[in-house]
Amino acid sequence: MKKIHHAVAAAALAALLPLAVQAEGHYVPGVEGTQAASVPPPGVYYLGYLVNYDINSFRAPGSSDNLPGHNRGTVTALANRLVWMTDTKLLGADYGMEAIVPLMRTSLTINAAGVSDSRSDLGDIYVGPLVLGWHGAQWDAVAAAGIWLDNASTSHPASAGKGFKSTMLTGGATYYFDSAKTVSASGLMRFERNGRNDAGFRHGNQISLEWGVAKNFGTVQAGVVGYSQWQVSDDSGVGASGDRSSRHAIGAELIYPIPSAGVFLKGALYKEVRAEAGTGAYPKGTLARFTLVKAF
Repeated sequence: MKKIHHAVAAAALAALLPLAVQAEGHYVPGVEGTQAASVPPPGVYYLGYLVNYDINSFRAPGSSDNLPGHNRGTVTALANRLVWMTDTKLLGADYGMEAIVPLMRTSLTINAAGVSDSRSDLGDIYVGPLVLGWHGAQWDAVAAAGIWLDNASTSHPASAGKGFKSTMLTGGATYYFDSAKTVSASGLMRFERNGRNDAGFRHGNQISLEWGVAKNFGTVQAGVVGYSQWQVSDDSGVGASGDRSSRHAIGAELIYPIPSAGVFLKGALYKEVRAEAGTGAYPKGTLARFTLVKAF
């Protein structure tokens, strides 16, 4: 089975890690890693993303100062993603579609805001009716579009829902430096436009870039991965400010195939190297990700 790296896969963390998105969009980078812009061949695939985000501190709005008191949190998430790549060709690419159903467990203690809450929830669901994958001798490329729904609960601080829909556009490419495809470099970029919530507030749009450089060592692949995320428009509505957010991280990834089971296992650990706050308090921490990929 060909190793699966899909352009929309990283979006699975959107509803899973709401606290990790500074611009408050649905998408959180860091789950796909190396060869992120390489779409699988025609077939039906299941991808299970198990993610843990440890929150070390919360920073004050528009500053680099941490909120006072004991402020910690964890988010453990499982994103269940189904991908169907068809034999249909569109613009010279393989055409496919997908759906993501995330489940998450969030625990928050924010003394500065009087918050102490733990909750297990179904997150906002992603529907992607358009996935296009191109393949060359030593390159792959992808383009995709979809929407995050606002089905999940927003009733409590640790609830999984965002309270608004988001439209997401994706594009990227992977280049292989040798014909055997043992060394690769990839980049995947997304633009996310956020809708308004019930109160009429709209979070600013954001652009996210995820990259990876990897090399095969026998059947095992190892690489260096990273991501950056920028808020590219101001928030609007009551309480909005001109502060914009960004975050940048770097990490390591290891991929191990189990041919007898027909699966691939991927693991990565990211550490934030720089972050700037936008409107509202936001967390800073580390992201650990484990992925299982299965073809049917």
